[in-house]
Amino acid sequence: MSSATPSALNAQLDDVTEKVERLALRHAELRRTNALLEQRVQQLEAERDALRARLGEARTRVDRLLERLPAAGDTP
Repeated sequence: MSSATPSALNAQLDDVTEKVERLALRHAELRRTNALLEQRVQQLEAERDALRARLGEARTRVDRLLERLPAAGDTP
């Protein structure tokens, strides 16, 4: 056993208690931040998917237009 006085032990206990409370607050803060970041990732993924779909549609339209153009040697 240590020869620390009860007041010294109480001070150490108070210090540890304060650190644990700060750690718990920080943990809760990081969980909230993580939830917000996960939500933002989902929004960005949805936006990316929508843009990919629009790009695919645009490519299809361009391909159709190119098919309708006469070939280089087919000019009247």
